[in-house]
Amino acid sequence: MFNPRVFGLFTNPFYISRRALFKKIQFLSQYIYGDVLDIGCGKKPYISLFSHARTYVGLELNTNESKIYSKADFFYDGSVFPFPDNSFDCIVCNQVFEHVFNPSIFILEIRRVLKPHGQILITVPFVWDEHSQPYDFARYTSFGLSSILKENNFKIRFQFKTCPDISAFFQLLNSYIMKITENYLSFFRKFIILFIVSVSNIIGYILGFLLPDNPDFYLDQVILATNQKLT
Repeated sequence: MFNPRVFGLFTNPFYISRRALFKKIQFLSQYIYGDVLDIGCGKKPYISLFSHARTYVGLELNTNESKIYSKADFFYDGSVFPFPDNSFDCIVCNQVFEHVFNPSIFILEIRRVLKPHGQILITVPFVWDEHSQPYDFARYTSFGLSSILKENNFKIRFQFKTCPDISAFFQLLNSYIMKITENYLSFFRKFIILFIVSVSNIIGYILGFLLPDNPDFYLDQVILATNQKLT
């Protein structure tokens, strides 16, 4: 699901978004090193990209659902991370920031456990439907997210936008189709994926290469930033 290959064009309704996000995280993973904390790790879908790290620790909210379905190593109360100051060389935070009600407090806690000059790799959706309801609180423009990071003494090294082209439209179409058919019988959903969603995937993927980009309309942001604290 999170690293779809070519066959995923025919089976994965989120192929366009997931493939683009994976490629950007893969590129930036070379800058992640040492002891790594994955905040909101879920099932750690990108852990294979950080096999060069010394340790890879997953952190999740302390909920029954997280304890059952996630692969977290530690759980927290949504406020204070259960680690001493300067515990990690790098932090990974994928598709979590939009679920944080108090982003300034969240960023301060990240800075506390991140070593001086440590790296943070963060991804957030921009154009996407509400999800994980009712805990979906915000969408951030590229300017909004970079401003929050800079205000908290992070220096941005890379900032990417995924699918800044017409493929984003076809991904949203697929998301819409899956949403309105979520109560259909499994057989009908598989039929829809194979004969409708897959066609949308293919058309979107091809047109994304052929037509001009629109950098103001995209699916996700991917940022790598350096913690500039001195101690």
